[in-house]
Amino acid sequence: MVVGEPTLRILRYALKPRVKTKKIYVGNVAVGGDAPISVQSMTYSNTSDVKETVEQINRLHFAGCDIVRVAVPSMQAALALKDIREQISLPLVADIHFNYRLALEAAKWVDCIRFNPGNIGEKSRIKEIVKACQERSLPIRIGVNSGSLEKEFDQKYGATAEGMVASAEYNIKFLEDLGFTDIKVSLKASDVDRTVDAYRMLRPKNDYPFHLGVTEAGTIFHATIKSAIGLGTLLLDGIGDTMRISITGELEEEIKVGKAILKDSGRIKEGLNIISCPTCGRIEADLVTAVAEVERRTAHIKTPMDVSVMGCVVNAIGEAKHADVAIAYGKGAGLVMIKGEVVARLPEEELVDRFVAEVEKFAEENK
Repeated sequence: MVVGEPTLRILRYALKPRVKTKKIYVGNVAVGGDAPISVQSMTYSNTSDVKETVEQINRLHFAGCDIVRVAVPSMQAALALKDIREQISLPLVADIHFNYRLALEAAKWVDCIRFNPGNIGEKSRIKEIVKACQERSLPIRIGVNSGSLEKEFDQKYGATAEGMVASAEYNIKFLEDLGFTDIKVSLKASDVDRTVDAYRMLRPKNDYPFHLGVTEAGTIFHATIKSAIGLGTLLLDGIGDTMRISITGELEEEIKVGKAILKDSGRIKEGLNIISCPTCGRIEADLVTAVAEVERRTAHIKTPMDVSVMGCVVNAIGEAKHADVAIAYGKGAGLVMIKGEVVARLPEEELVDRFVAEVEKFAEENK
C-alpha cells in the first residue's frame, strides 16, 4: 500500500456533495437549493426594548450574521417588531412559543415565523399561523426540540431521535395538507448524537431545507466543541442549509464559530487557513505571539489561501513549501516563502511584517 493512501481514501469520502433541497427565502436571503449555507443568531434582549434589540441586531450584522431571530414571549414584544423592522437590514425571524396569537401579530412585520409544534397546542391554532404566513408569503420553520415533543410522540418514543423525526414528519404533512410548503426544519437536542441521528434520519424523507444546531450547547468552550462535532459531521454528509451555534455568551462568538465550522468543513472557501505548529520544546521563536498577530492583521482578507507559520526546522520547510505564503522560523531569524520559493531571509522581528505584506499581495493578485 502506498504511504498516504488511507488518508486520501478518507478525504474522498469525507466531503459529500450537498443534498439538493427546496429553495426558500427569508427576506432577501435564500435558504436551500444552491444558496450558500447561512449563519444565524438570536438576540438575548427583551424584544420589547426596541433600542437594545436593534443594537444587538446591528452587532450581529457587523459580525457577519445572515439572519437574526428574536424571542416573542409577549404581545408587547410582538408589537415592538414594527419599530425594530424599520431600523434593521437583516432578515428577521420571530420565535414563538405557546401563544399562537403572538405569531399572528409578528407575521405583520417579520420575514419568517419559527414555532415548535409541541408547545403551540391545538391544530386549529397552527392553522391560523399558517394562514397568516400564506397571506404574507412568509416561510415557517418547524422547530422540533427533543425536550418539548408533543405528548403522543413523547409517550411513544421518548426524547429520542425517532421521536423528533416522527414529530417533524407529522407537522410537515399537516402544513402540506393546508397547501403550505415554504418550510424549513430543525431537529435539535442538547447532545450531539441525538441531533446527528435525527437529521440523518429525516433527510431522505423530504427535500425541505434544514436549519442545523445543537441546542442549549453551553458556554463557548463546550458549545464550540459540540457544534463542531455535530454540525461538522452533518456538513460533511452534505446535510444543512442554514445554521446557528447556540452559545451561552457573546453574540459575535456564535457567528465566528459558525463561519469557522463552515470553512473548516470545506463548505465555504473564504479567508486564510492558518497552519501553525503545536507548542513544543523544538520551537525557536515566540510562535504564540506571531500567530496571534498574523490572525489579527489578516482577518480582513477574504481570498481563500493556505498560510503557514512554523516554529522549527523539523516542520517548517515541509509545511511551508506547500503553503501559498509561509514563515519558517529558525533561531533568531527565518524565511518567508511563496509557493515553496524563498523570497526573503530576515531577522525574527521583521518576519511578520514581510509575511503580512506578501499575504496581502497574494490575496490581491488572486481575487
